[in-house]
Amino acid sequence: MATSVADQLIEVLVQAGVERIYGLVGDSLNPIVDAVRRSGGSAQGGIDWIHVHNEEAGALAASAEAQLTGRLAVCAGSCGPGNTHLVNGLYDAHRSGAPVLAIASHIPSVQIGTGYFQETHPTALFAECSSWVELVSAAAQMPRLQRIAMQTALADGGVSVLVLPGDVSAEPAAHPTGTGDLVAPSSAVVPARDRVEALAEHVDRARTVTLFVGAGARDARPEVLQLAEKVKSPVGHSLGGKEWIQYDNPYDVGMSGLLGYGACYEASHEAELLVLLGTDFPYDGFLPQAHTVQVDRDGRHLGRRTVLDLGVEGDVGETLRMLLPLVTEKTDRGFLDRMLRHHADALEHVVEAYTSRVEHHRPVHPEYVADVLDDELADDAVVTVDTGMCNVWAARYISPTGRRRIIGSFRHGTMANALPHAIGAATAFPGRQVVSMSGDGGLTMLMGELLTAAEHDLDLTVVAFNNGALGMIRLEMMVAGYPSFQTDHGPADLGAIARAAGLHAVTVADPAELRGALRDALAHRGPSLVDVRTDPDALSIPPHVTAEQLRGFALAGMRTVLSGGVGKMVTLARSNLRSIPRHPLR
Repeated sequence: MATSVADQLIEVLVQAGVERIYGLVGDSLNPIVDAVRRSGGSAQGGIDWIHVHNEEAGALAASAEAQLTGRLAVCAGSCGPGNTHLVNGLYDAHRSGAPVLAIASHIPSVQIGTGYFQETHPTALFAECSSWVELVSAAAQMPRLQRIAMQTALADGGVSVLVLPGDVSAEPAAHPTGTGDLVAPSSAVVPARDRVEALAEHVDRARTVTLFVGAGARDARPEVLQLAEKVKSPVGHSLGGKEWIQYDNPYDVGMSGLLGYGACYEASHEAELLVLLGTDFPYDGFLPQAHTVQVDRDGRHLGRRTVLDLGVEGDVGETLRMLLPLVTEKTDRGFLDRMLRHHADALEHVVEAYTSRVEHHRPVHPEYVADVLDDELADDAVVTVDTGMCNVWAARYISPTGRRRIIGSFRHGTMANALPHAIGAATAFPGRQVVSMSGDGGLTMLMGELLTAAEHDLDLTVVAFNNGALGMIRLEMMVAGYPSFQTDHGPADLGAIARAAGLHAVTVADPAELRGALRDALAHRGPSLVDVRTDPDALSIPPHVTAEQLRGFALAGMRTVLSGGVGKMVTLARSNLRSIPRHPLR
């Protein structure tokens, strides 16, 4: 039997297969941290403590681990400020669907409600960024509350917060720990038959159909492509769906949204029917707001971004397997072929702006950095991406393979996520290539995590896009018609800072040196950083903007490159054209 509540907490985590806790030691966490110490670490069947330099980074690291493994990941914060530092990372985890348990230690239980030193109200603080949050006020509530917290995090695909006062965690355990069966959700949501039949009628009735695919179709790629072939449909995707559907896809027409490219926007608006598959795509202005049907396993997502002709609650794979025998095969490829040609033309048009003499351009084109990095990445690399312009370069240049993973704060949109996400990935997968695409603005917000990477000797590479500016914020100002203000701070010597922190680091200002520097960093055993001095004027906007936004650019009077680069996606688009029959389009 565990001797204390803290010991019991660690025993239950071990039973659940948890190997580590990300956090910062001290104060009200001390009983738990000592229980971790006495557990002997994962090598001896216990728990490892992964020391981070900010609790926000610990929560982000846990978020990445949970997303990559599908298993429960754990972070911890001490009372007061330790808890509040957790909040941003937990928002990221919860909105990303990552099963994370946060241990939020609390002030002494007898002081709760007195305005005690560092007092906060964690149950209120974490309510909006979790599925479950409860206070353990007595030892007798454990381990039951902990098991409820863990099961809820897994079942809901989100965050649970166990609030544990330091004095309670030090109390003797009141109950035997026993054992518990933690169950990860595996059952599929099967749609109602009449809804699938109605969906088939909509597909048959429409002369032209476009499929728009999100991350909810990750396990249904074969069925999506079968449907596209049967109804001669272009296939577009959201950023979340890119890694699952874009590679080797003969129907690909690119991505819609703020980072969009290619013909996805046109295909979505010109089709007689748009079919949304497993996407909660938030940018309603890029959707036609008409002639749309939606399939999603979460009924709460249906219709909240666009008006629907029909909504189907069900897993994408289950739904399409029921749908495919019901739809009539279309014979007219005219719409599909026209969209494929338009997609290839759009990519060909913009690719020239990023391939002409870029190997000599100073400062280095950030698009060139992303393109070369894509060449050098392992086929199963994990790439973590900072919010901002790095999102653009990753979306347009990092090629999915079916084995690569791309992790970012795509739903919460926090800065500084890439390095902590990489720490979680490298900790969970020590033999896998992990690369953080970090903007200088994001990296400098949580720069202490370079020390985390060095102290734990994590095998990861930070590619720092160092343009001395807050590029995405500058872009936002331009679109709104404001002159940029307080966005340009000049490039810091990130390479020197990284070397001082104990990383292998090199600074690249000459594009001719870039490939060699990336190869050396990726081959280095341990943490490394490549500080690339990139062009702050290399900005990107979506291929479709309003007249008001264009006027904003004119008012701002700044240089920009429209539409952005597209990397090797142009190669895929060219190859897809080879499958188009040589006949006049109808």
